[in-house]
Amino acid sequence: MKTLPVLDPITDEACCTPAGQPALGAEEAKQKALVFKALADPNRLRLLSIVKAESSGESCVCDLTDPLDLGQPTVSHHLKILVDAGLLHREKRGTWAYYSLVPGGLDGVAELLATL
Repeated sequence: MKTLPVLDPITDEACCTPAGQPALGAEEAKQKALVFKALADPNRLRLLSIVKAESSGESCVCDLTDPLDLGQPTVSHHLKILVDAGLLHREKRGTWAYYSLVPGGLDGVAELLATL
């Protein structure tokens, strides 16, 4: 029969140096998570691509319902999430809202990943 080695008792000494302060604060992580949550939905990704592809640089909410085959309230909900995440800008004109990309907004997403 083979005997197992006797292990030394556990001491209070830490096995490694603590990591220190987190690189990302709680509030900053919360804001960055909003962006990732906004991008995690296929309909919102499609909305971003439609707005970005528009030659005028902006799209009316009335033109965004048909390509997604979604109702206007659902599209407006998705657009609000993109606005709250800082990816789209909303401008109200009469009864319609027009959406455009926030300058540097998509570049900021790439920077988010690079700074983690």
